[in-house]
Amino acid sequence: MSAVWPVTRAAVRRRRVQTVVISVVVLLSTTMIVVALGLLAASSGPFDQAYSRQRGAHLVASYDRSRVSDSELTAKASAAEAFAGPYAMTTLDLGSTPKGDSNSLVTVGRADPNGPVDRLNVWKGRWPDKAGEIVLNRNPTDTGGRGETTLGSSVPAPDGTRLTVVGFAYSVSQSADAWVSPQQMASFQPTSTQMLYRFTHAATNAQVSAGQHAVTTGLPAGALVGTQSYLGLRALATGEPNTFVPFLMVFGWLGLAVAVLIVANVVSGAVVAGFKHIGVLKALGFTPTQVMAVYLAMISIPAIAGCAIGTALGNVLAESLLTKAFENYGANGVTVPIWVDAAALLGVPALVALSALLPSLRARSLSASEAISAGSAPRAGRGLRAQRWLSGTRLPRPVSLGLGLPFARPARTALTLAAVVLGVTSVTLAVGLGKSLATYQTAASRVGAVDLAMFAPAALGGTPPPGAGAPPVAKLTDAADEAMLRSIPGAVSVTPSTDLGMRLAGTQTDLRVSFYRGDVEQVGFRLLDGHWFDGAGQVVVSERFLRQRALAVGDTLTLQFEGKNVPVRIVGKALYNSGDELLSNWDTLKLIAPTARANLYEINVKPGTNLDSFITAAQTKDSGLVETGGQESGTFVAIVIATVVLLTIMLGTVAALGVFNTVVLNTRERRRDLGMLKSIGMTPAQVTAMVVVSMTALGAVGSLLGIPLGIVAHRLVVPAMANGAQVELPAFMLHVYPVGLLALLVLAGVAIAAAGAYFPARTAARTTIAQVLHNE
Repeated sequence: MSAVWPVTRAAVRRRRVQTVVISVVVLLSTTMIVVALGLLAASSGPFDQAYSRQRGAHLVASYDRSRVSDSELTAKASAAEAFAGPYAMTTLDLGSTPKGDSNSLVTVGRADPNGPVDRLNVWKGRWPDKAGEIVLNRNPTDTGGRGETTLGSSVPAPDGTRLTVVGFAYSVSQSADAWVSPQQMASFQPTSTQMLYRFTHAATNAQVSAGQHAVTTGLPAGALVGTQSYLGLRALATGEPNTFVPFLMVFGWLGLAVAVLIVANVVSGAVVAGFKHIGVLKALGFTPTQVMAVYLAMISIPAIAGCAIGTALGNVLAESLLTKAFENYGANGVTVPIWVDAAALLGVPALVALSALLPSLRARSLSASEAISAGSAPRAGRGLRAQRWLSGTRLPRPVSLGLGLPFARPARTALTLAAVVLGVTSVTLAVGLGKSLATYQTAASRVGAVDLAMFAPAALGGTPPPGAGAPPVAKLTDAADEAMLRSIPGAVSVTPSTDLGMRLAGTQTDLRVSFYRGDVEQVGFRLLDGHWFDGAGQVVVSERFLRQRALAVGDTLTLQFEGKNVPVRIVGKALYNSGDELLSNWDTLKLIAPTARANLYEINVKPGTNLDSFITAAQTKDSGLVETGGQESGTFVAIVIATVVLLTIMLGTVAALGVFNTVVLNTRERRRDLGMLKSIGMTPAQVTAMVVVSMTALGAVGSLLGIPLGIVAHRLVVPAMANGAQVELPAFMLHVYPVGLLALLVLAGVAIAAAGAYFPARTAARTTIAQVLHNE
C-alpha cells in the first residue's frame, strides 16, 4: 500500500477546489453537532455534580412555628431519605434600597455548616460560634456581594444591635441568605422553622411532590408556609444552554447530510472524470483494492482535517456557553464529555467515507482496458428524449439546452438536487424561526403595546429609571394624577401600576410584584391559561416562573414583605419572559401596603395624537410626572436569531458549493460539446446562460421540495426551543409563512443554484475553441 499515499496526495493537490469544499462542509457540520451534543450531554452536569457533592436539598420547606413544633417536624421527616433541621429562621430587615425596594436577609440558625443535607462551603472566614456573629451566603465566583459587604463589617439585628460578618459560605440549595448561631437566633424570637429534605426518588416534579406529601401529611393546617424544589434551581441553570440545542442539532444534521451528498457527488465525478487515470493506475500494477483506497483516502484526508478542526471549535463554543451558564455552581471550565468528541472524530469521517464507498467500488471494478478506452462524457442516448422535446419548444436555444443538461447525468443531478433541497430547508427553517422568535419577543415584552409611559419617581422615594432625568416632586395625589391624565385630549386608556420587591416565603428568591389598577390587557399582556385576577390575594405568573418552582395554575404560595406573610393564589398564566416577576391587582396591594400609590401610568392615545403635546399638558398640571422609555425586546432572542442567520448563511453557502462542484464536473466533461457549440456561433454569454439555467431549474425544483420540509422542521424545532427556554409559545405564533413569503422562498433555491453555477459557468464560457481542440 506504500504506492497509494503518493498518488492520493497528488490527487488531493490536483483537486484543490473539491478538497476545500469537503473540508469546509465537514468542519461546519462537525462544529454544530459537537456544540449541540455537548450542550445536551453536559447541560445539567455541573449542577448535578455540585448538588451531589454538597448533598443539596431536594426540598427546602418553611413552617410556621406557631402551628407546628420541632418534634412534630422531626417525626414526620423520617419519611425522607435524609433531612437536616429543624432550624429556626427569621428575616433581617436591612432597610430599603435606593429605589425603595425591601432589602432583607433570610437568616437561619445553624450550629455548623455540615450535616446530612445542604453541606455549606465556608470558603472565606469561619462559622459563627457565638452571639453577635453572622455568615453571609455568597458564591465564591462572585466579585462582590450584598452592598459589597466584607469580613469584619456589620449588619443590623432585629434588637437594634449589629452583627459582625465573620465569614462567607455558599449553599448550592440556596436555602438562606445568612446563618447565625442557634443562641443568636433564639434572641431574634423567630417565627419560622426550616427543614431540608433529600428523597430517595426526586428526578421529577411528581416524585418531589410525593416526597413533600410524605413529610407533611398529618401536620396542622397552615403549618407549611413555603417550599423550594431543587428542580426549579436546575431548570433555571439549564434553561439557556438547552435553548440552543434543538436548532443546533437540526442545522448540524442538515449540514452533515449536505456533506454526505457533496462527498458522494465529488467521488462519483472524480471516478467518471478519471476513467483514464484509473486505467493508467491499473496498467501500472495497482490492484483494484489500491485504486479504491486512493479514492477513499482522497476524500478522507480533507474530511478528517475538517472534522478535527470542527471538533476543537465546537468544544470551545460549547465550553464557553456552559461555563457562563454554570459559573454560580463553581463550574469554572466546564468541558464537553469525552464521548461527544470521540463520536464526532470517529463517526463523521466514517460517515463521509461510507458516502464515498459506492463510487469508489465502481473505480475498483473497472478493468484497465475498459477504463483507458472509456470517455468522460455521458454515454450516448442519455437525456436525448428530453433534449429533443425541449428543442421543439419556443424557448431560446441556450435555455432549452440548459434545461436538458441535468438529464445527461441523472445520478449526479439527484445528488445536487438533494443538496439544494437541504439548503432551501435551512433557509425556510431560519426564516420561520426568526419570525416566530421576533413575534414572541414582541408580544412577551409588550413592545409597542403602550403609546406613552409617565413615571412618578417621588412615589418610590428614589430615582426614576435610566434616562428619565432628575426626580422632581409630584404635585398631585395618585387619584388626581390618574384623573388628570384621562382628561387630556386624545387619551384612550390610563393604567396605573406600582412595583414592590418581595420575597417568596421559605426561599432565597427575591421577586418583583407589579400591581395594576385597571385592565392589564390594555397594556399588552396576553393570558395563556386560567383567568385574570378578580379579587384580593390573586396573582398571574409566567410559564418560566411555574417551571422554575414546580408550580401550576391554582397553587398557593406565600409572599413576604417587611415581615408580613401574604398568601396568594396563582389564578392565571400570562405571556411574558421573567421568572422573577408576578402580576397582581390593587386589591392585593391593599393587603400588603395600603398607603402605596401608583408610580407608573401607561397610556394609550388615539391615532394621530401628538405625544409631545400630551406630555407637555401632563407636566403642566403635575411636574412630578416624567416620561420614561417603553418596553424593549431584550438581547437573547437577537443573539439566537443572529446565530440562526449565521448558520443559514453557512449551509446556504455549503449547498451553493455543492452546485459549484457539480458545474465544475459537468463543464469539464463537456468541454468538447461546449467547443462545438462555440464553433457554430454560440457566444460566451449564451454558454454562461445555458450552464446557469441548467442549475437554476434544479434550484426551482429544490425550492418546491425544500419549503415543505423547512415548515415541518420549524413546527418541530420552535416548540422544542420554547420548552428548553421554559416559555410557552402560543400556537398562532407558529403560523408565520404567508403566501407572499412562500413565493419569496422559492427564489432561495434558485439563488443558491445560480450563485453556485455562475463562476464555473463563466470559466467554461471563456474556454477558447483552440484550447478544446488542443486537449482533443
